[in-house]
Amino acid sequence: MDRLAAMETFVAVVDAGSFSAAARRLQIGQPAVSKSIAQLEEHLNARLLLRSTRGLTPTDAGQRFYEHACLAIEEADRAEHSVRESSTGLSGRLRVGAAVTFARLHVIPALGAFLEQHQRLDVEIVMDDRPIDLLEEGVDVALRMGRLDDSAMTARRVASGRRLVVGTKAYFARHGVPHTPADLSRHRAIVHAMRSGGDAWAFGHADGTEAAVTVSGRLRVSAAEGVRAAVLADLGLAVASEWMFAPELADGSVQAVLTDWTLPGVDVWAVFPSGRMATTKARAFVTFVESLFAKTAGDSPSDSGLAD
Repeated sequence: MDRLAAMETFVAVVDAGSFSAAARRLQIGQPAVSKSIAQLEEHLNARLLLRSTRGLTPTDAGQRFYEHACLAIEEADRAEHSVRESSTGLSGRLRVGAAVTFARLHVIPALGAFLEQHQRLDVEIVMDDRPIDLLEEGVDVALRMGRLDDSAMTARRVASGRRLVVGTKAYFARHGVPHTPADLSRHRAIVHAMRSGGDAWAFGHADGTEAAVTVSGRLRVSAAEGVRAAVLADLGLAVASEWMFAPELADGSVQAVLTDWTLPGVDVWAVFPSGRMATTKARAFVTFVESLFAKTAGDSPSDSGLAD
């Protein structure tokens, strides 16, 4: 029995929750997965998995073995990769998760330099506004913005940015420019329903003044692309991250107002699959993204960042 292969099969079964799902992930037949687990249990003289109507769950012994097996697999991978990459550089496939708008505006346009630097590496961008399961989707690293709901995730903050009140020149020409947060109650707001804050926002001023505002509007959307489309169609103003409208803020087609007031900032995180060490490829990509944010911050006199 190949112990490392058996460990990898067992970990895949626990992560996937069934023999069939693990077989698909490993691209082998289900009988081979069942046989490998049976041989492993016989070798260890212990029951590792419990079968129920809800699927497969590890026993106490199985959970302990799973945790050690994950570490052993990671260490074996790191040893193998360190030797290969020292002579050939990064290679294989890297799956990166990112929100749709963030990937379209900021990740994909910058990928050319990363791919040129690592010519044996293939990159797959999984674009989804939902917080997908990284293990289930086989994602090596995901870029997420805002508050992380799962405190158990392995995460590294790569940048911080600002939120702004934004709208088009045409909208402000028709409806006027708000001068205080209280003025927002008389404006049409495009509400991003999926992000923290939503329609309730707390503003702060340099003089110590604070203002809590609930914006209102007839249009609520569940994705950043919808917020962008609505604002650019002159349908209202929005409380949005600076990265969401970076091109339009740069060319002046979208304007920020109430700039003497501040909103809660937002962090950009690199998130790795729980219980796994970050791969060399994932760490290299995160370092590359950090360099992009550093360059953006350095080029901007307003200390603008990319955020969600």
